Amino acid sequence: MANIVSTILSWVMDLGYFGIMLGLMVEVIPSEIVLAYGGYLVSKGEITIVGSVIAGTIGGVFSQLFLYWLGYYGGRPVLDKYGKYLLIKKHHLDLAENWFNKYGVGVIFTARFIPVVRHAISIPAGIAKMSVWKFIIYTTLAIIPWSILFITLGIQLGNRWDQIGDVASKYTTPLAITAVVLILLYFLFNMRKKR
Repeated sequence: MANIVSTILSWVMDLGYFGIMLGLMVEVIPSEIVLAYGGYLVSKGEITIVGSVIAGTIGGVFSQLFLYWLGYYGGRPVLDKYGKYLLIKKHHLDLAENWFNKYGVGVIFTARFIPVVRHAISIPAGIAKMSVWKFIIYTTLAIIPWSILFITLGIQLGNRWDQIGDVASKYTTPLAITAVVLILLYFLFNMRKKR
């Protein structure tokens, strides 16, 4: 399996910026790996950091827009039936839907930093018919720092970019904790506002 992933990644990354964008849009390989490899290409001087962040952001937003439209037009019945083919587990979808219903649209930004919920949160936004422009803005604002983080780590790691999993956890864990705290504060603020 590792060889297959490596072959796909190598082929995609031969496309430069478009490869980063494509890698994040299709997301057969986790975004962290694609972006770290993009950082490695930056360290070799093959692409620029600004270009790779832009490509990563565009690819990430389009990937999430696809899930948003799936929720918007297909709804829960379609996702329950075909979600497994898109690697969307029912448990993850239930969790994301509960979070969205409980915390509202603000969760679209913060949930991007929380494992499990991160990818599925776009679907309940679509089901709830959230404004597409608001969705794009929140998603973009979350994907930019995510792209910068992993591309920067990829630059620092250089040809050891494939060790991103070992290095990234010391950054992603605090990000996830901060995101949960922000969601709770947002929820409490909205509750007080309603009262």
